[in-house]
Amino acid sequence: MLYAVISQDVDDSLEKRMSARPAHLDRLNALKDAGRLVLAGPHPAIDSDDPGTAGFTGSLVVAEFDSLQDAQEWANADPYMAAGVYDSVTVKPFKKVLP
Repeated sequence: MLYAVISQDVDDSLEKRMSARPAHLDRLNALKDAGRLVLAGPHPAIDSDDPGTAGFTGSLVVAEFDSLQDAQEWANADPYMAAGVYDSVTVKPFKKVLP
């Protein structure tokens, strides 16, 4: 089943994000390589693809996991969690309708 991992950043998270980004991307690429990643990306803090020093306010990942518990465990192990990037993370079942 698909699950949405919806993360909210702490204030001024950009420096922490940049330091943990390679490990974070490695995990996302592993999901992609396994054919389980639907989409992933950050929420820019301003209306721009490149928010510069304004940074990001959170992230969204939609991926396939065997269960809600597996999705939650994956989210809890994110390097952004360990680096203190995320203030909160919500994991919910997701039903893709379109496209």
